[in-house]
Amino acid sequence: MSDPKIAQFAKIIVQHSTRVQPGDKVAIRGFPLTAAATPLINAVTEQVLIAGGHPHLLMTPPEYRELLYNNAGEEQLSYIDPFVQMIMEDFDVDIRITSTGNTKALAGVDPDRLNIIRSTYYDLLQTWFQRSAEGKLRWLTTRFPTSAYAQEAEMSLEEYEHFFYSSCFADLDDPIGAFEKMAAKQDEIVKRFQGGEELVFSGPDIDLSLSIKDRAFIPCIGDNNLPDGEIFCGPVEESAEGWVRFSFPCIYLGTEVEGVELEFKSGKVVGARATKNEAYLRKTLEVDEGASRLGEFGIGLNAAIDRFTGSMLFDEKIAGTIHFALGAGYPESGSINKSSIHWDMLVDMREDSQIELDGNLIYADGRFVR
Repeated sequence: MSDPKIAQFAKIIVQHSTRVQPGDKVAIRGFPLTAAATPLINAVTEQVLIAGGHPHLLMTPPEYRELLYNNAGEEQLSYIDPFVQMIMEDFDVDIRITSTGNTKALAGVDPDRLNIIRSTYYDLLQTWFQRSAEGKLRWLTTRFPTSAYAQEAEMSLEEYEHFFYSSCFADLDDPIGAFEKMAAKQDEIVKRFQGGEELVFSGPDIDLSLSIKDRAFIPCIGDNNLPDGEIFCGPVEESAEGWVRFSFPCIYLGTEVEGVELEFKSGKVVGARATKNEAYLRKTLEVDEGASRLGEFGIGLNAAIDRFTGSMLFDEKIAGTIHFALGAGYPESGSINKSSIHWDMLVDMREDSQIELDGNLIYADGRFVR
């Protein structure tokens, strides 16, 4: 018997998030993809066909990335996959679904080898960002719940599935209506930032200022991520000044970096420390010029996501938290920072913390103030 939540989730992906139209070239990418996720892939494919789109499936087995990083030579790591290039340069819709049985599969990979691939796809990634900003490419990143994700989040699989589908509104009869309500709330918050110039953050884990002058805050209502529920902007690249300690482990491609503290001067990271995997942090910051600057500042707003799960797809939406992303920014937010990385890092603001906008208190202890 098929799971009605999976069918509902597929409808959200195709009808709400990516708005597939007749004639659209639609990539459905699973990387990595376990056999458990096959029902979702089938359901999404069915919905794309119903919408009149042309589905193109590109599935990556769970073991592929380990085989690549452990066995490929430098020339092979520098090779651009022509199918991925075609999607990023020419497709109308890019749906990416992850489903893994091992969240730590890449934790032991030499970061220098990872950096080769990042550098290889640098120009193509900028094309992908620009096409997205121009509305030429609609994309979505999501996942299928597995035991590995549940274990990472310290939940049973049943508990995790409930957590996942409820945070995406896939357990509701009218999920589109729920996203419309989310959009209305976010629009009100975004209006409060319009015309603002300087943000000042203070609290036990942060003493930082940055400029948002002439930058746009973007509401996030399930059009690029599922689950969703945040607003974000691209800070002025040279503006960040101060210090921040991230409240939770900073995880990138399966590597967990703990106790991360960053110091900024004129927008650039000038000091980086970590209690675990500091060398990985430093090497990633050095991959290119934009990697040591902020491409994004965001505020989590999804009250249904109430705990740290070890996945930034969820965690950056936790209500009462903020996040900063090192590396590439989204052009639609005004960011001009370019990089081959985009690494989100999370700060808990729910106790003794605040944000001021142009000298006025706007956010305190994880909530917006009136």
